[in-house]
Amino acid sequence: MRVFVTGATGFIGSAVVKDLIAAGHHVLGLYRSEDKAAALAAAGAEIYRGSIAEPDSLKEGAARSDGVIHLAFNHDFSRFAQNCEDDRRVIEALGSVLAGSERPLIVTSGTSIANTVPGEPAKEDNALVGSDRHPRAASEETAAAVAAGGVNVSVVRLPQVHDTARQGLITPLIEIYRQKGACAYVGDGANRWPAGHVLDVACLYRQAIEKAGPNAKYHAVAEEGVAMRDIAETIGRRLKLPVKSIASGEAPAFFGWLAMFAGYDMPASSVQTRTKLGWAPTGPTLIADLERLQVSNG
Repeated sequence: MRVFVTGATGFIGSAVVKDLIAAGHHVLGLYRSEDKAAALAAAGAEIYRGSIAEPDSLKEGAARSDGVIHLAFNHDFSRFAQNCEDDRRVIEALGSVLAGSERPLIVTSGTSIANTVPGEPAKEDNALVGSDRHPRAASEETAAAVAAGGVNVSVVRLPQVHDTARQGLITPLIEIYRQKGACAYVGDGANRWPAGHVLDVACLYRQAIEKAGPNAKYHAVAEEGVAMRDIAETIGRRLKLPVKSIASGEAPAFFGWLAMFAGYDMPASSVQTRTKLGWAPTGPTLIADLERLQVSNG
């Protein structure tokens, strides 16, 4: 299969590219800057220049492929809502090329938009919050719209994707901890974040596009929920910083834009995903990777 991968030079995308190629697929990888093109080509991918800032620039890549994995996203969380609306336009552009064919489009979202039953792990078939409540839902709203227009769409929802160098929202959290000189959690820190190792997540994307199940929802979750207090305490040991609890009212001042997530309990299940795809994650746990965190106090 010839797969067009947006975000091919990113943290998750580069792992997806390698996994696809190792499985015998041909990858057409999106790049924006020339300094990323060489590494992408060295991984064995055909390179394709374009940008999610210009959705029309992606259409030819989709047209030349048997399927699309859309991973590219602007991770400047200071403009999170706008980035989600920009993603809506990218999905519309990709869908306009694939409409009326069986060629699959894999869209990326987050597990937290399915946390609609308080205290229970998000499930793949849960009702979803809307983009008026959680901006990331814009991606799945658009996926549903293009599916209604004849596109074979499925969705991969991400937890905190990690290795020893990067860990989703925890990466910027570490920088906040360094700046503040302390590792804080909200209240008792029992709120949970789901997690998945990057290599396991890459494998799931490959299995999802090979399966090409229309309207399927997959959770790339190896661990249903890791307590925020355990995350803070592990990082505190690695950075040699004090760990403390703060009240919810103090969260905006301490965490900044991350406050919207810091106290949020968002466990997620992947039982349905494992059953549908036979996906069996084997990578290290989040805490194991944080224990080997590639950071310094310098």
